[in-house]
Amino acid sequence: MLLRFTKMHGLGNDFMVLDLVSQHAHILPKHAKLWGDRHTGIGFDQLLIVEAPSNPEVDFRYRIFNSDGSEVEQCGNGARCFARFVLDKRLTAKRQIRVETKSGIIELDIRSDGQISVDMGAPRLVPADIPFQADAQALSYPLEVDGTVVEVAAVSMGNPHAVLRVNDINNAPVHELGPKIEHHPRFPARVNVGFLQVIDRSRAQLRVWERGAGETQACGTGACAAAVAAISQGWMDSPLLIDLPGGRLSIEWAGPGQPVKMTGPASRVYEGQVRL
Repeated sequence: MLLRFTKMHGLGNDFMVLDLVSQHAHILPKHAKLWGDRHTGIGFDQLLIVEAPSNPEVDFRYRIFNSDGSEVEQCGNGARCFARFVLDKRLTAKRQIRVETKSGIIELDIRSDGQISVDMGAPRLVPADIPFQADAQALSYPLEVDGTVVEVAAVSMGNPHAVLRVNDINNAPVHELGPKIEHHPRFPARVNVGFLQVIDRSRAQLRVWERGAGETQACGTGACAAAVAAISQGWMDSPLLIDLPGGRLSIEWAGPGQPVKMTGPASRVYEGQVRL
């Protein structure tokens, strides 16, 4: 059986997108792992699946698999690509789209300038909701890693994030600390790890070690989590710009209980077919 797919990226965070509204197939974690291999498969950070909704109040259902086969709750850059995909494929004529994800409903707005804004919902900061093991909620937490204590903010944007502030983004220990924090026992569902350098009150640089994918060119939920951490701790003000290796995202957040709004591009790379 041949399946049509589209290769897309949001700031270099790359995806294989499958339409399972007009095509019918049962996708398993092993397929994501097989196709995600950059040497023997298509190669991507995440596989995005477009499905018909189970909730009549939304337009689509959105599923996400990492390249290691693990299914995750949310992906911000993927959400922008999802919006561009369903419009380009004429699966909808709407420019404001409500999408059901594993972690809840998100709203996508395809703007006239080609940029896509995503209402990511309110961040979750209570440790049990992230999930993160801590006695009480705090702005940041000491975390012991190999005998050294690092200070992290813990935020859920529908998926768990740890945010560390660093002085030099180019020399940040992303590949040393990233996997160790990803698998730290205080994060029982594993965690995405953001390394944030604040430039001034409106601009920062960020690198992200993504759970199940390693360092990526960009991470939308990671940028949202970093913005929440920076605004909460008084380092930055909303709206702000976050520069990732793949490009720039604009983030707005009015404070606790309010939704995070992320704006950035989404690009189509090529069309293809894969045998299931």
